[in-house]
Amino acid sequence: MAEKNRRDDEFADDRLDDEAFDDAVDDDADEDEPVSRGGTATRSRVAKAGESTTKRTETGRVGFFGRIARFFREVVAELRKVIWPTRKELLTYTAVVVVFVAFMLTVVGFLDLGFAKGVLAVFGN
Repeated sequence: MAEKNRRDDEFADDRLDDEAFDDAVDDDADEDEPVSRGGTATRSRVAKAGESTTKRTETGRVGFFGRIARFFREVVAELRKVIWPTRKELLTYTAVVVVFVAFMLTVVGFLDLGFAKGVLAVFGN
């Protein structure tokens, strides 16, 4: 019984520390910027009540052509972020891929030939 009381006393200090930490976290939560939990490199602005972040029609839905237009705008925006290789880099990467594929084709071809000869030797014609 005395051991149980000692354990409760040990954890009582931890609970007090946790409560103090929770109070400190609650004090910081009043800031305008949301706390990032990871996952993205940018912080998005929090929409205020009544403020819309997308353009919508009177019914509250984006139309078919509006969605298609947004898709193409996003595609163009993503393609602008791409770091395109130079002509020299492109030729180098292409040569490396072609040589690697030719090498693997040769290896697989010789293995196939070897297994075919082995199967014919074991099972005959």
